[in-house]
Amino acid sequence: METTMNEDVFNTTIRKFLKMLGVTAQREIEKAVRQAILDGRLKGNEKLPAKAVVTIGTLDFTFEINGQIDLE
Repeated sequence: METTMNEDVFNTTIRKFLKMLGVTAQREIEKAVRQAILDGRLKGNEKLPAKAVVTIGTLDFTFEINGQIDLE
């Protein structure tokens, strides 16, 4: 007996997860950058290297993306 997944449910939950990740990460990055500027750790014109890692332990899956956040 072969089991199959519901593609619609699968795709919908992936999109929900990624939307939550994106919205939450943006909010947290904005707070951290603003606080660093207030604390004097950043001037506000930096280019910040950034890395995001998504893991799914059950699958032994890790995906990493690197980028840059420009403040000016």
